[in-house]
Amino acid sequence: MSVCQICLLLILQTFHTACEVTFESCYELHRPTVYREGDLVLGGFFPLYTWALEEQIVRVSFLMKPIPEEKIEWWFWKNYQYVLAFLFAIEEINKSPNLLPNLSLGSDLYNAFPTQQRTLESAVVLFSGGNQPLPNYNCNRKKQPIAVFSGTTSAFAAELGSLLELYKSPQITYGPFDPILSNKNQFSSLYQIAPKDSFLTLGLIGLLHHFGWTWVALFVPDDTKGEQFLQDLKAQMLRQDICVAFTEKLPVTTGFSVHRDFKFVIRFRVSSANVYIMYGDLGSLLILAMQKDFNSASGKVWIMGNPHIPWWDFVFRNSKNMLPLFHGSLSFSYQKREIPGFQQFLKTLNPYQYPEDLYYREFWILNFNCTVTGSHCSYIGDCPSNASLEFMEDKTDLLSVSDSSYLIYNAVYAVAQVVHRILLEKSKMGCPGGTEQPVLLPWQLHSLMRKTIFTNSAGDNMSFGDNEQYMAQYDIQNLVKFPNDSWMLVKVGEFVSKSPHDRGLVIDKEMLKWPDVFQEAQLWPMIPKDAFTYIQYWLRQSHLRSDDAQQCFLCPPEQYPNSERTHCLPKPVIFLGFGDSLGMALACTALCFSVVTAVVLGLFVKHRDTPIVKANNRALSFTLLISLLLCFLCSLLFIGHPNTATCILRQVTFGLVFTVAVSTILAKTMTVILAFKAMTPGRTPRRLLLSGASNSAIPICSLIQVIICAIWLGSSPPFVDTDSHSEPRSLIIMCNKGSVTAFYCVLGYLGSLALGSFTVAFLARNLPDTFNEARFLTFSMLLFCSVWVTFLPVYHSTKGKVMVAVEVFSILVSSAGLLGCIFVPKCYTILMRPVKNSLKDLRRSKFSRGNEA
Repeated sequence: MSVCQICLLLILQTFHTACEVTFESCYELHRPTVYREGDLVLGGFFPLYTWALEEQIVRVSFLMKPIPEEKIEWWFWKNYQYVLAFLFAIEEINKSPNLLPNLSLGSDLYNAFPTQQRTLESAVVLFSGGNQPLPNYNCNRKKQPIAVFSGTTSAFAAELGSLLELYKSPQITYGPFDPILSNKNQFSSLYQIAPKDSFLTLGLIGLLHHFGWTWVALFVPDDTKGEQFLQDLKAQMLRQDICVAFTEKLPVTTGFSVHRDFKFVIRFRVSSANVYIMYGDLGSLLILAMQKDFNSASGKVWIMGNPHIPWWDFVFRNSKNMLPLFHGSLSFSYQKREIPGFQQFLKTLNPYQYPEDLYYREFWILNFNCTVTGSHCSYIGDCPSNASLEFMEDKTDLLSVSDSSYLIYNAVYAVAQVVHRILLEKSKMGCPGGTEQPVLLPWQLHSLMRKTIFTNSAGDNMSFGDNEQYMAQYDIQNLVKFPNDSWMLVKVGEFVSKSPHDRGLVIDKEMLKWPDVFQEAQLWPMIPKDAFTYIQYWLRQSHLRSDDAQQCFLCPPEQYPNSERTHCLPKPVIFLGFGDSLGMALACTALCFSVVTAVVLGLFVKHRDTPIVKANNRALSFTLLISLLLCFLCSLLFIGHPNTATCILRQVTFGLVFTVAVSTILAKTMTVILAFKAMTPGRTPRRLLLSGASNSAIPICSLIQVIICAIWLGSSPPFVDTDSHSEPRSLIIMCNKGSVTAFYCVLGYLGSLALGSFTVAFLARNLPDTFNEARFLTFSMLLFCSVWVTFLPVYHSTKGKVMVAVEVFSILVSSAGLLGCIFVPKCYTILMRPVKNSLKDLRRSKFSRGNEA
């Protein structure tokens, strides 16, 4: 090579280097903030670009100020629409005579960096009022923002909020709703404008059900939000009989190794699932894309489930590698909501509109290769007067309003509404305004932020306090790749739901494009009911092929799947047994009351010739005590392992002994009435009293109950049964009543008999007699009726052994009520006041009352 040629190459290289340096110098003019003056200033953090840092600079030492070699690695110019929506809302408010009149809004814009170090540095710069991060110093005398807008990730909002919380400055996030950020104990100054995705899982389930997809894989981030979504989706999948092939929780940290291979990549190759549901953020998709075997996922249908995330922007930027994998995929996105006048605003933008915004200047340099007149980049031509966003490339389409832009626009208006109301209240109170004092302090906005509800210009109700989504409106989009490597998002359906039971899913199958090697018919058949009891395991099908396939199989009713859904485990048997703490307590209580009843019976037998025992027909008293003893003992039939004998005896014995007890009380009440009537002239009451007619009520009433029980046992007797549905992981052994109608006939007859006894006792409560027990009978039947009226709703609301325990408890309480109300006063007289139980004392007291009269 000649000397002349070498010199020529050196000159050309020098010229190229000079041009490159000059071109780079155009970007060095950018500052970390873009400030516009106003009476009140709104701060905003928007993700516009990321830095590329050398590896050794990342490990920064805090002993010296780092001087990293920084350069912009990636511009997100589609996100510049966030800035334009922010400025458009401010300009509309400044022009409005009805909202904040005589006041102007300014802006202080910053780039939202993805790293925690840069996030906190930008926040410090925000409150320092300049380019240097000096906390608590306002170097340039700029106004502090009354509210700060942040997004789009929850991590960025949380990191920024940790510093903004110190200043009590309101922070409004325009990213997807995150339940963690709604914790007011940790983020008391943070507000979310985005609604909850309450119906997203219903939309996903509706889509799976529409195509009959019952074998799907799930990818969620390994955080609280991902876990909540996973639980909600799996609960819906169980109701619709959809099985999960496998679930992968993707790491959310950015510190993972690029060369790390995750074990779920192996599942791409061996899993028979053809449908993958992806929920998370772009970081989750990045983790998948970085795996060397990610190409194994080709031929699958991906369903992107987070409508807030611009999934396809990332795919389009890596179109060469990722578009073939995601061809034919589906995604949910919010139905496009227009901002009135915003489209025309975007179309009329020109390079000279925002000269103070250096981001705006760089936007025109990079996308149109032109600059404004008088810029330092003199080697680049001036932008033509008719330059418009309509001439930009399709992949950076700024004319289509994004969801975040819509939320930012509404958030600015919401803050303006709050400020307007506060200033209006101040003016009504006559608060003086000084020129040295700020118009409004940030912390003053909190009192009205959660209460503000307004209707925006698009007719939607917006608020910071109630983010519940009352109606879901999603577009279902299909990613289509054409042979010339061009792509398009095609709307193939929509999901509109106003309630969990109102599913409005519409799909145009003719417009759908599936992956090249995907067949819609390659689906698992619909699974029978009770999807909770399904397992999935590896089944060798040697007679068909040598590879492995996953299938769903139903566990037997007496078994349930393990947590990995790989084996069926026997369900533990549950019943109200004597070894159970509840059963033991009830059995001990029944035995104690039985002993007490036996003691009372023995006491009455011993004092059977005393006036208090003879006064109300001692035979009826003995009958009542024996029936109460049997009532307490019959409750033991309900405890223990059910068998055919106990199932038949428990309800029949309960019905008969209680019928005898209640009919005995009816007979005792009739005895009181006949005894009083016998003292009046007339032979009929005396004849009935002496003949013991009242005692006939017991066999007559009991005979009717015997007939009902006989019909019950003859038609459909109780039997031993199992319940595997009330508790999915347990097998309940129970007594099936056989005929529910017969059971309620027994209870109904018993209730009518108790009501009749209560009525008769209530009418006889004031009859004059020394040992008139009608008043005690009235209270006992009132307690009895109250217990069994309460029993019915409680009994129907319980399952398993608790249901049996409720019935046993009702038997014990009602029996104890009869024993206590009727016999405790008599036992007290017999044991503690024996003088009042002698015939001599009764005659003496009666004689003394006669003399006094």
